[in-house]
Amino acid sequence: MSKSLRLSEKWFRRGLWLVAVVFAWFLIGLGGTLVGDLPQIEQTQTLEDFMDPIELKTVREQIRKTELNEREVSDALEQSRLKHSAAEADTDSEREKFMAWVATRKATALPDQDQELIARTQRVDNLQALERVALAQLEMQQKLLLDAQQANRKAQLRLNELERAAQGEYTSAIQSQELRVFAYRLALTLPLLLVAGWLYKTKRQSTYWPFVWGFIYFALFVFFVELVPYLPSYGGYIRYIVGIVITVLVGRQAILALNRYLEEQRLAEEQPETKRREVLDYDTALARLLKGICPGCERTVDLKDTGIDFCPHCGIGLHDKCTSCGSRKSTFSKYCHACGTSARLPEPPEQAV
Repeated sequence: MSKSLRLSEKWFRRGLWLVAVVFAWFLIGLGGTLVGDLPQIEQTQTLEDFMDPIELKTVREQIRKTELNEREVSDALEQSRLKHSAAEADTDSEREKFMAWVATRKATALPDQDQELIARTQRVDNLQALERVALAQLEMQQKLLLDAQQANRKAQLRLNELERAAQGEYTSAIQSQELRVFAYRLALTLPLLLVAGWLYKTKRQSTYWPFVWGFIYFALFVFFVELVPYLPSYGGYIRYIVGIVITVLVGRQAILALNRYLEEQRLAEEQPETKRREVLDYDTALARLLKGICPGCERTVDLKDTGIDFCPHCGIGLHDKCTSCGSRKSTFSKYCHACGTSARLPEPPEQAV
């Protein structure tokens, strides 16, 4: 249709379409904010809300204490490891010195060194005793760490049992909450979609059509983008069922609309040509001619063939001759393209009485 419009009218229409898009954008922003805030109507529930609060508090306190004890024992265990490593190193060093000294004594065989032999042996024994003490402390810390870990695991298992026991009620509550929130969204968006359908049917060609189309875009976006992703799943059944229902409804309306259109076209083609031309919009007729289709029945016609003056499908006149200059012209043109004479359709002949 745009090819048949005046240049200024084209730009005005483009500006009005921009108004429609901007209007829809602001409405979508407002609607998205409103739809996004709808879940705040419902109180957020957690798994802990369905667990025994007293037992939960006791178990969490046990977990906190066992974790704290485990950290403390782990730190003490690291200290015991360091002490044991140091004791082992001291014992090994002293033993090596002792073995070297014994080898030297055997070589010299000096009896006055017997007292030193006893003293060196005593030092090695003392270091070995310290090493055994450090090892005992290390083993004790390892046992304490194991006890702490087992206590922590026991408390965690009890917490897991409480969570499993509450999981069923929690899942049911969340599903019910999702369904209620979806109902809130549906109650908000469905009327918008119905209003948009009414506007499309009755007001899309009105003076304020940019606002009408902006609202239609907004309603479609809110329903299919803001609402559908929040549709509860329940294993996919609801989504598939709703999808089937929407498809059936839309498909049914499309089939009915097609049948209505075909019936209207059939009845229109049975009307006299003058009656059919009265209901044809000028711009619409020119737009159809530019696409190579008949303005009356919307079937394809070879308009470049100069021998075709009438539609072979519905019989409506497509070309005639100017009454002033005789040039071949479109019957839908308001003026002759060759001489500019006003193109008036001939009056239908009067029927004899």
